[in-house]
Parts: sequence; C-alpha cells; structure tokens
Amino acid sequence: MPSAGTDTGADSVWTRPGSSSRAPEPEPAHAHAAGFDGPPAHGVQRPGPAQDAPPFAAPPQPTPETWPAAPSQPAAETGAGQDAPPFTAPPQPAPGTWPAAAPQPVREAGPGTPVEPRESAASPDARLVRRTLHEIGPVADKVTAYFYALLFTRHPELRGLFPAAMDTQRDRLLKALLTAAEQMDDAAVLTEYLQHLGRGHRKYGTEPAHYPAVGEALIGALTRYATASWDEETERAWVRTYTTISQIMIDAAAEDERRAPAWWHGEVVSHELRTPDIAVVTVRPDQPYPFLAGQYTSLETPWWPRVWRHYSFASAPRPDGLLTFHVKAVPAGWVSNALVHHARPGDVLRLGPPAGSMTVDHTTDNGLLCLGGGTGIAPIKALVEDVAERGTRRPVEVFYGARTDHDLYDIDTMLRLQQSHPWLEVRAIIDRSTQLPDLVREYGPWNEYDAYLSGPPGMIRRGVDALRGVGVPSERIRHDALDELAAAAG
Repeated sequence: MPSAGTDTGADSVWTRPGSSSRAPEPEPAHAHAAGFDGPPAHGVQRPGPAQDAPPFAAPPQPTPETWPAAPSQPAAETGAGQDAPPFTAPPQPAPGTWPAAAPQPVREAGPGTPVEPRESAASPDARLVRRTLHEIGPVADKVTAYFYALLFTRHPELRGLFPAAMDTQRDRLLKALLTAAEQMDDAAVLTEYLQHLGRGHRKYGTEPAHYPAVGEALIGALTRYATASWDEETERAWVRTYTTISQIMIDAAAEDERRAPAWWHGEVVSHELRTPDIAVVTVRPDQPYPFLAGQYTSLETPWWPRVWRHYSFASAPRPDGLLTFHVKAVPAGWVSNALVHHARPGDVLRLGPPAGSMTVDHTTDNGLLCLGGGTGIAPIKALVEDVAERGTRRPVEVFYGARTDHDLYDIDTMLRLQQSHPWLEVRAIIDRSTQLPDLVREYGPWNEYDAYLSGPPGMIRRGVDALRGVGVPSERIRHDALDELAAAAG
C-alpha cells in the first residue's frame, strides 16, 4: 500500500491500482503507493468475496467497422459499486513489462497440440486477446507511443486531463487497459478492479464520453502492431472486451457520484519536518472523509496540477477528522519534494477517494504481525491505533526496519504506544546487511497471526516469500499492490 512516505507514480486520468508502470523514483508512497488509478500486485492481495461481484457479461457485439459510443448514463440497474467486496487488483506484471499473455497462438493449435490449462478453459475472446498481447509484447514502447499519438491527435481536448509532462505517465494508461483485458475471464477480480478504477478516475474529470476516444486509440494501436494475429474476429473480441471494461467503470463512477465527491480539498494545518527529507503533514478536509486504518489516498498539490501521488493514512480515523501523512522526499520527486520542502500551514491540497484493502479483520482474534520499512511504518501505526480503539487485547508484533538510526523517525511514537498497550511489541531493526523479512523468521511462530507488510516493493516481495516459507497462508498476508508501490515515488 502506498506508504505514507514517498508519493506514488503519476496517476493519469486513466491510470490504478494496479496497473502502473515504474515511476522515476523507486520508493513508494509511505514508501509505497498505490493503479490504472492509482491504489494499492503483490499477487497476494487479500481477495474480496467473489459472490458479491456483479456478473461479468459482455454487452451486445458491435460491428468491427464502428466503435460503440459510450453511454452517457450508467447501465440501468447494474448496481455497480453497491456492496462491493474489498478492492482486489488482478495479478499485475512487473514494472516495465506487459501483462503475461498466452505463450503461443491458440486458434492455430491442431489436433494433439498441447494447450495450456488456463487457455483450455479460457473464453474465445480471452484467447484472442491474449494472443494479441503476446504479439505486441516485444514492441511495447512503440505501441505505447502510437497509442498516445492517436489519442491526442484525434482528441486534443483530452490532453488537458493528463499531466503536463508525460515522462512519468509513459505506458500507465495503455498497460492498465491491456492488463484488464488479459484478466477478462476472472469476473470477480476484474469487476472489483474496474469498479475501483471507475470511482478513482472521477478525480481526473473523466466523463463517459471520453471512453470511446480511448477505445479508438487502443484499437488503432493494436491494429498497427499486432499484424500477424489481427483480423476481424480479433477486433470484435477487443471491442467487446473494451466495451465491457468501460461500462463497468462508468457504472461504478455514477454510483459513487451519488454518495461521495470526486475529490476533497484539504488545508494543511501542521507540517513537521522529522528529518531533512521526511515530513509529517496533517490536513483538514473540507468535508467528512471516511476511510479505514491501513488505507491510502492520492494527493495533488497546487504546485503540480494533475500530478497525483498515493500516500497512506498515518493514523486511524480521528474524532477531529484530521488526516496525517508521512512523506519522504525522493530525488526529482515532484509531489514528494513539494510536500516536504514547500508545503506550509494554510496551503490547500486535493485528495482522491480512499483505497486499499490492508485493513484489520475484526471478525477474528488472530494476532497481527506487522512489517514496516521506512515511511511504511505510517499505515502500521494506524493499524495499531485501530486495534487499540476496539479495546481488544489481540497480540500485535511490529517490526520497524530502517537502514540507520536516522531513518527511525517515528520510533518514539511507536514506543509510546507500546508502553500504553501491553499486547503490543515493537522491535526496531537497523541493519544494512540483513533484510527485515529474514530477521522475522527468527521470531514466531506466526501460524496464528495475520501479516501486514508496508514499505518498498522489494521488502514486500521478500516479506511475502519469508512468511510463506514459515507457513503463513497467502490469504493471511496483506499488503497493497506492488506495481502501485513501484510507482509511488514522485
């Protein structure tokens, strides 16, 4: 999850949780961040109950010569966004790569040709989509450049929805679309993913009328570069797929509009510089801001319009409604440096909606094992406060990792919490040679604990592997999307 620290990669109008490309700076929003929108794949994100997701049915098929106009109103009675399970992003590719696709064309497979189990169960459209993805993988940069050239040439009015500098935007939009398309057969996961994107994209000013323009650019780019696999049948499959994707997002945005603003304004009321490059920033939202401990949001500063970064909330919801973030300035990070070195009380930021599923499960008495690296300690502190406010005595073990004493900027706060709550154990780990996840193996056992990881993507990956190695089931390991974390810096 975006940690409270460095900001996440530039969320474009179309970007999320879960499908961002690598941002210039490696450290995430607490030192991690959050997708298409911005999120927060570790591939082990906690899944929501699939039975709550609406059916993933493709709309009527348009002809290949025409692009379906996006509906100006949400589809009637879809219920998008109602009682949706916690956001779960589909498995995401590593930064700088395209979504995994079928290793070889499927339609040409003759009798006796082995078929991957996944492909044998895939729908005809999914097979065609994955075949296209496999072909364009080696020319990803060219597809991306051509996609944006088409989009902005044919629809110059959309350029203003994107950041002024596109270097951090890169392939975020296109990669997100392709990732969603590649996951089209996983209805429960994909629907919730797209609903999250639709809600999150409201803050960019995205309208239903914008979706056909993106679809045209998408088909145009694929037509140009998927020359070996592209035909009318493939085009129809992509049109159906994108039409379904856009409709789910439109419905989710319309439903969300009935109950929440597209964004909130937040006035900076406190700015505390803890180290030369880490600040604790507290803001007062102009309207009530509902969120859960462990979640994150996206922030836009007045110095960099349309550039959003993800940050985790550094406390559980407070009676006074104030929101606190831990921000680490990273080299060349536009938003992070603005928040650390320029923001002052009285400045007004914009906040997107809350997101993330790294929240406490209060239906169980399991203990909490929390690993926080760098500014990733921010959401961990929020989780501890959440447990304390519930009045339960569940054991909570916190490992606070840092490279130097200097980096343990919030250790005093954590130790005060430990003194107040006998069920809380805080261990500060300072070691350049030994990785935090490796040290956790020396303690335990952890078979009766739910694990929470927050920090740089590398720490998250190693932590997941280490915890699995000592017997912690994947469904009890919670963190936000790694691809979002990789895009957190900025």
